[in-house]
Amino acid sequence: MRVRKISVFTLATVAAGLALTACDNGGSDNASSSTTSSSVATGTPQPRTPEANTAPGSSHTGTPSGSPRGTSSGTPVKPGAKCTDQVDYAGDPRPNADINSIGQKTGFCPAPEKAGASSGTPVKPGAKCTDQIDYAGDPRPNADINSIGQKTGFCPAPEKAGASSGTPVKPGTKCTDQIDYAGDTRPNADINSIGQKTGYCPPVERR
Repeated sequence: MRVRKISVFTLATVAAGLALTACDNGGSDNASSSTTSSSVATGTPQPRTPEANTAPGSSHTGTPSGSPRGTSSGTPVKPGAKCTDQVDYAGDPRPNADINSIGQKTGFCPAPEKAGASSGTPVKPGAKCTDQIDYAGDPRPNADINSIGQKTGFCPAPEKAGASSGTPVKPGTKCTDQIDYAGDTRPNADINSIGQKTGYCPPVERR
């Protein structure tokens, strides 16, 4: 009988130990499972890839979608304004319409030109040189004559066929400033007058 009691006690002790072991293992498993779940749920934050800032007003840098308007020189035309209202063109021989037209086409007001830089008859607004002056007998094409008027604001002096001999007069220059007329008996005024009328400086006459 004593042997049986010891055996029963021993079995009870072993059973209790097994039960405690099972509880410990279960708690560890639960804790491990809880920790794993928490790690999966929260996760380790991953570095985000920088994204382009496209919000309005942002300081996003990059290649602009547009390109500069150009490399035109002059004063930029203000919205709704005319060049003749922005810049003082007093003394400029060109018509206001031509000046403002340049501003509309290029976006820049041209630099003022002063009278005296060109010689000839001022071009009237909206008119052609060939409509203002009688170029009958002038060997140059009308297109060339009118082109000079558009570029300089002055109609060139008519040239006569057969009289276009000598040195062409430079714009805004006198013949006596271009050629050495030392020894020529004619007055400078007569020589320069020939240049203005024909567009050519006459040859030097010596006695």
